[in-house]
Amino acid sequence: MRARARREAEFSDYVVRRRNHLYRTAWLVCGDPHLAEDLVQQTLTKLYVSWHRLREEGAVDAYARRILVNTHLDEVRRPFRRREQSAPDEQLDRAGTADLPYEDLDDLGSALRALAPGQRAVVVLRHYWGLSVNETADTLGIAPGTVKSQTSEAIANLRRALEPTTTAGKG
Repeated sequence: MRARARREAEFSDYVVRRRNHLYRTAWLVCGDPHLAEDLVQQTLTKLYVSWHRLREEGAVDAYARRILVNTHLDEVRRPFRRREQSAPDEQLDRAGTADLPYEDLDDLGSALRALAPGQRAVVVLRHYWGLSVNETADTLGIAPGTVKSQTSEAIANLRRALEPTTTAGKG
């Protein structure tokens, strides 16, 4: 098999195996199913261009994460991209969320979408991808201390947003 054909087959295999995971990550980061699709397509396009340089699966995932998050951060900085968020996508595979302590995943999605883009990116990389503080810092190009403070603030914001509201009876 020729080198180019082999690389294209390897890339196609990667896309088949990892596209859904990239989509879920994009959706968690941006909260918009249509923008998530755009982010995945842009990520895969950029990944394809660099595919010949990538060798290890872990390196490919790290590179794809970095592309996806940086592309999203570039998008949210563009004024024409600031628009209303659409409703959560029904196509989002929720199989991996069965053990979440919250019954209503829509509330969790809303709480994630309410976070600042940087906080959302840190939470997704740390808690969805399971990256360390240093890996997250490297992916986002920020200091480890910033990852820690953003994570702490984001978790506090999520807790506040997801606290059950209690109404005291009058009378």
